[in-house]
Amino acid sequence: MSFVLRFLFWVMQKRKESLFYLYTMKLLIINIKQLLQVRDIAPAMVIGSQMKQLPILKNAWLLIENDKIKDYGTMKSQAILEVDKTIDATGKIVLPAWCDSHSHLVYAGNREQEFVDRINGLSYQEIAERGGGILNSAKKLQKTSEEDLYQQSLVRIKEVMLLGTGAIEIKSGYGLTTDAELKMLRVAKRLGEDFPITIKTTFLGAHAVPNEFKDNKEGYLDLIINEMLPKVAEQGIASFIDIFCEKGYFSVADTNRLLSEAQQYNLVPKIHVNQFNALGGVQTGVDHNALSVDHLEVLTKEDIEALKGSNTMPVALPSCSYFLSIPYTPGRELINAGLPLALATDYNPGSTPSGNMNFVVSTACIKMNLTPEEAINGATINGAYAMGISDSHGSITKGKVASLIITKDIPSYNYLPYAFGSDMIDKVIVNGELI
Repeated sequence: MSFVLRFLFWVMQKRKESLFYLYTMKLLIINIKQLLQVRDIAPAMVIGSQMKQLPILKNAWLLIENDKIKDYGTMKSQAILEVDKTIDATGKIVLPAWCDSHSHLVYAGNREQEFVDRINGLSYQEIAERGGGILNSAKKLQKTSEEDLYQQSLVRIKEVMLLGTGAIEIKSGYGLTTDAELKMLRVAKRLGEDFPITIKTTFLGAHAVPNEFKDNKEGYLDLIINEMLPKVAEQGIASFIDIFCEKGYFSVADTNRLLSEAQQYNLVPKIHVNQFNALGGVQTGVDHNALSVDHLEVLTKEDIEALKGSNTMPVALPSCSYFLSIPYTPGRELINAGLPLALATDYNPGSTPSGNMNFVVSTACIKMNLTPEEAINGATINGAYAMGISDSHGSITKGKVASLIITKDIPSYNYLPYAFGSDMIDKVIVNGELI
């Protein structure tokens, strides 16, 4: 085979560098009943009462050029355009694809037995104390080859794309050894190279203390700081650093130490915090200018005051609360205090075995008393902020990435969270590609 033919074959195998992108590809969507989240100049986030505002263009059209939003307007203003493909969205709603800022999508096996254990009365913490939970997942992952882990994870990435997710953050944390943590991050990075979805990666070595360090947590932190962190940075496989700040896991002091050490590697902090107890971790996150503080099922007045005026995004994970039967993040209280709020799935094998952002949006309305506008803002523009991509995702803005959901014929966008058990998605476009 000649060099030219080999080169062309290679190009065709690379989804993001396929022949699709070697010329200008134009896709036009017309007769859109409601085009949601239209912002000519998009803010980085929306806060407080702004979250009730969802800019809409009725009877609209939208033009995609390659992987970007090129233009949009009302049908009355549409000029004659030469395009490669036209989609008629009569009766349908178009909105930005979901931005899922908190997931553990790369994992091995499952933990359905722990699901049964909880039904039989054991708590999440009791299961963890018996060797279940994160340690159970770590044991499985350490024994799983990198290729097998990739094959398991690609099934999930395809699924979430079909469910309308156009960008997702993926954490490590089920490795708990240097090799296994690096393996997870490499798999997450590879998924982003092989599929059009935007993926951001987070190093979460401090997810739990492995059994071999059961009586030596400081020793495990030393391993993370002195061995894992430098290798993660050297391989360039993570954008963020995370830690589970919780009783029985890592303290506020541990969190301070790790985030301070991570500064030299330019890893942006994100924290698992206040899932079961309020320890002061929210203030610690703000002190370290964390991009987000996630979970927040337990929240104090001091936590809310700490978040005011900061650049840190509170992130709620309502499907985790649903699955574990624990309290929901008091989102109404956060928004009424003038703060922003993002929504994410927490997709993982133990506490949220679902990457369905549609269910997250519905649950936020049903159980957290968010309005549909607030929930959609939380799952789009604020979700994008919580993963550092608000300049390219989360709104219908010229020049942003063309990752969109086209609904079925529905009465209004309120129907999306209302019909929580139904699939209301007709088509999904991710990075300009019709999925």
